[in-house]
Amino acid sequence: MTEAIDIIASSAFWIAVLRIATPLIFGTLGVLLCERAGVLNLGIEGIMVAGAFAGWLAVYHGAGLWTGVLAAAGVGAALGILHGVLTVVLALSQHVTGLGITLFASSLSYYVYRVSFPKVDTPPTIQPFAGMPVLDGVPLIGPVIAAQTPLTLLALVIVPAIAYVLYRTPAGLAVRMVGENPAAAEGQGVDVMRVRIGAIAAGSALMGVAGAFLTLSAFNAFFFNMINGRGWICVALVVFASWRPGKALLGAMLFAAFDALQLRLQQSGTGALPYQLYLMLPYLLSIAALALVARRAAYPQALMKPYRKGER
Repeated sequence: MTEAIDIIASSAFWIAVLRIATPLIFGTLGVLLCERAGVLNLGIEGIMVAGAFAGWLAVYHGAGLWTGVLAAAGVGAALGILHGVLTVVLALSQHVTGLGITLFASSLSYYVYRVSFPKVDTPPTIQPFAGMPVLDGVPLIGPVIAAQTPLTLLALVIVPAIAYVLYRTPAGLAVRMVGENPAAAEGQGVDVMRVRIGAIAAGSALMGVAGAFLTLSAFNAFFFNMINGRGWICVALVVFASWRPGKALLGAMLFAAFDALQLRLQQSGTGALPYQLYLMLPYLLSIAALALVARRAAYPQALMKPYRKGER
């Protein structure tokens, strides 16, 4: 117990927490936007893979880092539009379509990588985003923030921005309306299909940026299986957050804290427990937290329900 407290009190621990949480924040907000509009997007895992690869490949071929981020967002948005056409316009199964998008985007990214680098044994590298030492002088949190990259700050800024859009703007009201009662939204002159596809595209763009963080900020290369289930964690975190951006940030930070803690407990070298138990720790604690919160979660009433214009 004393060892765990010492770990949590260190600045290195919180630096790792923010770094681990960043792709989860982007991804969870992306899923949240889609589901607020009434569409489940299980394509997130593949969209994150595609975003990670597209952003890295753009920078590898000479584009700037922020251009790489935009490329990842663009690829994510394109896959989101594809998902929207299949699920909103054609009213196909959101579960099957999402899993299909994941398989398609992941396989296409790996194929293009193999074609682009057929004789490479180790992944080529780029120069990733650097930390921001200029912020080191900020009281209390300076060392933690200074060690982060601009994408982490962007993720933290996007949380209140999305909350403001959802709860303080007509566009946000339209998104929430089509996710709760699309028939009533249509009665008020809202184009349900357009709003839903727009929300899916915006959410998928954030998923693409979530993947790009791993190749352009956390690491400096693209390699297979680097997403490693983060997309599925984001889907669970939306339920934990009760579809609210602020709680989504809290959930991402909580999971990241569990993950960072188990890594440091493994490195402590005590040997008291098998390392597999440490690997299970963040998932077990997250499942427990999810079970406690999910019962009271108020999900969007039209979630996963196809809607055709004129239906009542």
